[in-house]
Parts: sequence; C-alpha cells; structure tokens
Amino acid sequence: MGIQVITFGCRLNAFESEVIARKAESAGLDHTIVINSCAVTNEAVAQARQSIRRLKRQRPDARIIVTGCAAQTQSAMFAGMAEVDRVLGNDDKMRTDAWRAARAAFDAEAGEKVAVSDIMAVKAMAPHLVDGFQSGLPRVFVQVQNGCDHRCTFCIIPFGRGPSRSVPVGAVVDQVARLVDNG
Repeated sequence: MGIQVITFGCRLNAFESEVIARKAESAGLDHTIVINSCAVTNEAVAQARQSIRRLKRQRPDARIIVTGCAAQTQSAMFAGMAEVDRVLGNDDKMRTDAWRAARAAFDAEAGEKVAVSDIMAVKAMAPHLVDGFQSGLPRVFVQVQNGCDHRCTFCIIPFGRGPSRSVPVGAVVDQVARLVDNG
C-alpha cells in the first residue's frame, strides 16, 4: 500500500505534503495514511476527523498519522481518537528523525503517541527541495515563508505555524530551478 497523504488546507500544506511523503517513505513506513490537517476553521478540523474515521473503516490495517496545524493546536484531541496511531506537530513533520521515530514506535508497538514540539520556540527553517509534485496538477508550490508574528484575535495561524521565518533566497531560487528542470 505504501504511503498515502491526505492534505487539508493551504498551499503550504500542499507543498509540505510532498516533503512528508518522501520523508515517510525514506523512513520505511508502509501501510500508512498521513492526514496533513488544517485548523483555520472548525469545519476544517471536523473534516479531518471525519476523514480519519472513514479511512480507518475503509482500511483497518493502515496506520494513521495526523499532522498539520490542527494536530499542532489540538494534539490531545487527535491522540484521543482510537483510529489515530501517531500525532506529529508542524515542526516535527518536516524532520526525518520524527518519521524514523514513528516507524520505530510502530515496529516496537510502543512509544509516545504524540510528538509535538513547542512551535513558538522554532526560530529557523531548513529548506526542503522537491523534484516535483505527485498531485498531477499543472502548477506547483514553492515554500518561501512559514509562520506569522501578528496576533490577530481571530486567527489561529501563529499557534499552528509559530513565528514568522523565511527560507533563504538562494534555497528558493534552487527550488524553482529544480522544478523547472523537472518540467
């Protein structure tokens, strides 16, 4: 079965889902569904929960990992779902070691169910180069920035994404060149 990544939310999640698929595969995960969630609205969180339940009914042998903004801001709620095997925070989902730890925990049938770091402590971001997008869409997304330093009373983004930080300009240029070279 391999890895299946279901993406909710923004264009940044679409880009990150490409990175997630590669990291999960390189960690040796198999029979795994990754839900890359959104927390912008209650409806987005409800859709993620509904999808988790439906996917587990359809594929009871699959392991389900929830990540993304909703996992970052509501990790205990997702961890409390019987269908969920692991919850990864937004910073954690971009680290290869977090995917290896998920694989090790699955293999040992032990370990913590929740791996969510303090997103407010994240001060830098490593660029993640992708060769293309598996979605088949005629466009791709390039990550240039993450997080937000504003604290608008109505917005959850700073709590899901952390403080504003940018990808170095050279890494953005390299990513665009790589995507152009690959069609």
